[in-house]
Amino acid sequence: MDQKIIIAGISQGDINGIGYEVIIKTLMDGMINDLCIPVVYGSPKVAAYHRKALNITNFSFNNIRSADEANPRKANMINCLDDNIRVELGKSTPQGGEAAFISLEKAVDDLKSGKIDVLVTAPIDKKNIQSENFHFNGHTEYLKAKAGADEVLMFMISENMRIGIATGHCPLKEVSGQITVPSLLSKIRLMNHSLILDFAIRKPKIAVLGLNPHAGDNSLLGNEEADIIIPAINQAEKEGILVFGPFPADGFFGAGSFSKFDGILAMYHDQGLAPFKALSFDSGVNFTAGLPFIRTSPVHGTAFAIAGKGEASENSFRQALFLACSIFRNRKMYEEISKNPLKHQDIETHSDKVDELPPDIYNHEQPL
Repeated sequence: MDQKIIIAGISQGDINGIGYEVIIKTLMDGMINDLCIPVVYGSPKVAAYHRKALNITNFSFNNIRSADEANPRKANMINCLDDNIRVELGKSTPQGGEAAFISLEKAVDDLKSGKIDVLVTAPIDKKNIQSENFHFNGHTEYLKAKAGADEVLMFMISENMRIGIATGHCPLKEVSGQITVPSLLSKIRLMNHSLILDFAIRKPKIAVLGLNPHAGDNSLLGNEEADIIIPAINQAEKEGILVFGPFPADGFFGAGSFSKFDGILAMYHDQGLAPFKALSFDSGVNFTAGLPFIRTSPVHGTAFAIAGKGEASENSFRQALFLACSIFRNRKMYEEISKNPLKHQDIETHSDKVDELPPDIYNHEQPL
């Protein structure tokens, strides 16, 4: 397999948040260059402002005009902004939103054209970035549109769990209306494919959570499980996907059942993100599955309240960079194995995860 060093593009995020702090702290580790060639889409002036605020004197970027000029032993930066850009640490400003969009757009264009191999996005402010050019609920929806993808999945990744969100960035009052048999089946298929392609799991085991308390309690507390979720699971089983559920979310996480599965599909944002961040806030990664290219990000936001104070942990951003490179290599391996099936033994199977499955409250047939 080709072991070339990966060119990792990094969008700066909101210039008034902690994006530059976590980027700089990550790239200060010289060993990063053994993993990838970092290329930040940002501003040398803004970077210098943050270095001064953080009292970092032993780090600087190698300024380049194009990713083609990146130095493999340096942290590189492409200047995307006008020198008149103004940094106001801790504040959400229209200029901060515009700067975040310019960086993101340039990085995505280079990603699509093959100048960079992966993209790691620093946090944006979803409100101040809104404009005629950006009218999305977040990175995920923007990248789906830019890629022309039919379906994407917000996939939260840590060492302990992988949680996908069926309805993404959606107001709670709209969740039930967005859950249909076709939509859930599409998400299950996408999660299954991503676990194989992106995480090298040959036969992934997927858990699906219920929507209502106690997963509907046999339709006493809601019909979505019986009318929508179970039919979607049954159809996925017929297609050969190892999928189980629906499980009541509280007991599923409380009893540690999440550790028995390769992937978990939550019905709505906070159902998946609350337990995920409680267990993996400092090390978790947001990955957008279903795109033709690779994008990851840290799980935290702009954290305006601590911007410029040196208090931000870079661990989630570092893990996002590591994961992006890992997925790139897994996709390359999958491509090679597809050409030469005899190499299938290189893929990890995780077959031990079916030894103990939590009880299925509906007791419908499970493909063990």
